[in-house]
Amino acid sequence: MKKGFNYFMLIFLISAIFMASGCKKATVPEVSTVAATEITINSAVSGGTIISDGGEDITEKGVCWSTAVSPTIADSRTNDGTGTDDFVSNIVGLAEGTTYYVRAYATNDVGTAYGNEITFTTGQVGGAVLTTTEVTNVTSSTAVSGGNITDDGGGTITARGICWGPSANPTIEVNNKTTNGTGPGSFSSNLTGLTDGTIYYYRAYATNSSGTTYGQEYQFITPVTDIEGNLYKTVKIGNQVWMAENLKTTKYNDDTSIPEVTDYTTWGTLTTGAYCWYENDGDYNKSIYGGLYNWFAAETGKLCPTGWHVPTDPEFNTLELTLGLHADSVNIWGWRGTDHGKQMKNTTGWNEGENGTNTSGFSALPGGYRHNTSGSFNGRSTLGYWWTSSDDAANGKPEVGWYRRLDGIYNDVYKASTLKTAGKSIRCIKND
Repeated sequence: MKKGFNYFMLIFLISAIFMASGCKKATVPEVSTVAATEITINSAVSGGTIISDGGEDITEKGVCWSTAVSPTIADSRTNDGTGTDDFVSNIVGLAEGTTYYVRAYATNDVGTAYGNEITFTTGQVGGAVLTTTEVTNVTSSTAVSGGNITDDGGGTITARGICWGPSANPTIEVNNKTTNGTGPGSFSSNLTGLTDGTIYYYRAYATNSSGTTYGQEYQFITPVTDIEGNLYKTVKIGNQVWMAENLKTTKYNDDTSIPEVTDYTTWGTLTTGAYCWYENDGDYNKSIYGGLYNWFAAETGKLCPTGWHVPTDPEFNTLELTLGLHADSVNIWGWRGTDHGKQMKNTTGWNEGENGTNTSGFSALPGGYRHNTSGSFNGRSTLGYWWTSSDDAANGKPEVGWYRRLDGIYNDVYKASTLKTAGKSIRCIKND
């Protein structure tokens, strides 16, 4: 009897041990958080490792995050499946330049557990990197430029184009601008509404969430167009804006024709405006040297394009003073100055050894002249003459007008007056 009792007790104890081990209480899972990688301005990658399922199946796992410490699944979170495998979490929809706190989580029937907390800060959008394209196809009122955005700064380019104005450092808030699409890469811009003989500063711009950045700044000066559509380069010398080419129009700016006089004898007897081409050869001379005009055409007030005029003698004086001519020399008859003519002569187009430095940008060429009485042509390739609109009536000589002359063999500037029937080149100056 005693032996049977002991056997029964042994069986009972063994069964109790097995029952106790089989009824172990389940717990929440145990999980660790993976450090954040691939951090951008609005996303990052994290994840987790399931250390223990707590005795129950994992029904959901992922990471949760917040801008405050100890985020929970009540905050933003990912859902990266079930089970005990390691997982990767893509964290999206973040704000730039913001610090976030992240914890992995795992949920079973007992509850949700969290891993260690990590932190990271999203990137911040920087300014775009871009270059400005130098202008082409410049007319009196339009030009073409553009730019190339090589780096968007980590953000979306929402606007791009060219801004321009008459002062340095133009901006999109203050000055004219084009709008040429979005995104990185190259673009072309059409600048419109320009004014002739005006210096414009321009640069490309690109806007993203960090603000607007600019490419390098360039400048250009618009040419001027005459009544016939001839286009002339211009240059600013001091505070004056001059044509950088000789006039070549055959019409006044009111669209009336200027008489072309080819006959030698007739030329010397004129008392009204007229023009000619050197040696009556417009095919060769027009594009290089322009026309030759008598003083009567120069003084009409309508020879130059609208908004421009034939310079007066004092305006030529101002030009020479700007180039460094001494004030005591401006009203001297004859050769004046030292290298002031050389500063005005073009660097090519004169005889060998007679070219200038053209540091002024005036770009004078030796177009020659037509004699005031004989009507003969002289001096092409060796000298050039330019009328002023001033005569010498104040000194009792109304029959003569003032002019300037440059010679290949001299570096200074000649000032004198001569009969108004002479044929000389014209340089227009912009009205103040």
